[in-house]
Amino acid sequence: MERLVSNPEGRQRRRLTATEVDLGVVRQHALLVGTGIQSASLDEAEASMSELALLTDTAGADPVESVLQRRSTPDPATYIGAGKVDELRELADALDVDVVVFDDELTPAQQRNLEKRFGRDVVDRVALILDIFAQHASSQEGMVQVELAQLRYRLPRLRGRGVELSQQAAGIGTRGPGETQLEVDRRRIQRRMTKLERDLDQLAKTRTTQRKARRRRRLATVALVGYTNAGKSTLLNRLTRADALVEDRLFSTLDPTTRRLQLPGGEIALLSDTVGFVRRLPHQLVEAFKSTLEEVVDADLLLHVVDASAADVEGQVDAVRTVLREIGASERPELLVLNKLDVASPDAVDGLRSEHDDLIAVSAATGEGITKLEEAIASRLRALNPVLELAVPFERGEVMAALHREGEVLVEVSGDGETRVRARIPENVVHRFREFVVDAETAEAGNAGNGDQ
Repeated sequence: MERLVSNPEGRQRRRLTATEVDLGVVRQHALLVGTGIQSASLDEAEASMSELALLTDTAGADPVESVLQRRSTPDPATYIGAGKVDELRELADALDVDVVVFDDELTPAQQRNLEKRFGRDVVDRVALILDIFAQHASSQEGMVQVELAQLRYRLPRLRGRGVELSQQAAGIGTRGPGETQLEVDRRRIQRRMTKLERDLDQLAKTRTTQRKARRRRRLATVALVGYTNAGKSTLLNRLTRADALVEDRLFSTLDPTTRRLQLPGGEIALLSDTVGFVRRLPHQLVEAFKSTLEEVVDADLLLHVVDASAADVEGQVDAVRTVLREIGASERPELLVLNKLDVASPDAVDGLRSEHDDLIAVSAATGEGITKLEEAIASRLRALNPVLELAVPFERGEVMAALHREGEVLVEVSGDGETRVRARIPENVVHRFREFVVDAETAEAGNAGNGDQ
């Protein structure tokens, strides 16, 4: 089955603004091609194509036409078949497009064959996402991670291209590391990758040291995860009154941002914003960003932020959880946060509430539901604290006051000259009450019995 979708995002070729003309900005025109091979249904394939249009726009090109061809298997030589290539070449010539963007990953041979047949640049989904990351990386660690991911992608594509690698265009897939040295041979690329891996290891050690310092302070850590553009940075700013970068575009945040979060009970936690995910996030990026994503793996609680106004909310949730499994964070405690209530359909929100009993619905933009979210975070973090049994003499009223202030008293029974207490106490203040602990074995048993509360 073949399907032609004209301007899936409802965009026409737009005129450049006066500012863009002054800056010499030239946006490419792109033809989008999908096959649905990796999609279970037509709806899923169309959602993937819509996302590809957003990615293309973010990378700096205008999608002028989108073609969805349903296939069960890819053609080994051209991915879409020789006949379809001829048809799309005529369409590309008629529309005067500059680049053809495929929704799936192409093999080096397929990409070379397609470029020869189309007579113009061909970019796949992986190169498109890598290009966006190259544009947005600003910190030393982010730039090293993106460069390494790009080189891992480009290395197998060096073979057989010869002088073609001398191209220095300014379009999608050509930005980033090595763009002025595209004739570099495989050995030099590998040496560069080795150096980047060493640099990344050193940066990872620095990040590990920072995490150890935070753990010594025994502060709970919370990580924001979610689909790109779900509103994580806006939520970080709302919860911590920070000023992290907020933009209505994909992958505006690549480097983790950590801020102090004061919870309703007076507790202090650390809240980290992380890179957003998409469907089929390139493996090269997951590997390169592992040191950054360790912020997620080591977190005490994950806030999984979901865009309530998205067309395919469940698909985005599944995509995020797929990446979490890949980085080893699928077992971390998770709190689902439904964001953008101010723009979402009430019916869609009600449907999601019925599917997910424990989600918290908020609007990071307006502040709606933020108090309830803060209380839920505090409750989840307190549930991670150890449960201890203590015997506090009647005359030590200040100890009882401290227990109520610092922890969560679960059971309180007055006895002969003392009060027996079972309380959930943060690890960073347990030492203050150590002399009143009744029995370590009893405490451990109590903790095990209340671990799921």
